[in-house]
Amino acid sequence: MRRFNAVLSMGILLLFIIHMVAGGFQLAGVLAGGSTVMKVLAYIMLVLIIIHFVIGTKLTVDSLRLIKKSGASYFKENKLFWIRRISGFAIMFFILFHVLIFMGKSGDAYRLSVFEGAQLASQILLVISVAVHVISNVRPMMISFGIKSFKELGIDIVLVLSVLLFLAGAAFVVYYLRWNVF
Repeated sequence: MRRFNAVLSMGILLLFIIHMVAGGFQLAGVLAGGSTVMKVLAYIMLVLIIIHFVIGTKLTVDSLRLIKKSGASYFKENKLFWIRRISGFAIMFFILFHVLIFMGKSGDAYRLSVFEGAQLASQILLVISVAVHVISNVRPMMISFGIKSFKELGIDIVLVLSVLLFLAGAAFVVYYLRWNVF
């Protein structure tokens, strides 16, 4: 199940990067409107995320059962495990806001609801949650695919993801400014 989850995670990550880049350009006003292909890819990604969430929840419940059975949690020794779990649950919480904010249709035209401070804050928190979750899981994902040397490739992956996540956060800020200032 862990191997399947790793493959699933890689698929989610690839779809997320496509979604993030295209959505960032759209929010910044560089691209006009959404496309049917992007909408279908977003729904596919959402389904994969839900499957990933169910698997992660099952693995977390299994871990909690083992902790209860053993009587020792070793929280300090397992901080990274809990960072991964908590950030994953935070992502699910903020994805709900993301979907609610960016899903709207009025007749044949796509309409967004107002994008003010609370919406911006929820989307920045989504970006932060994704950053923590993805970056803390790069090493285990590489290991599950048989890549043992984290130094060069892992650092490059984290750098690229960090830049993309920064740009996604910046796109939300630009979108906020377009709604509220310009």
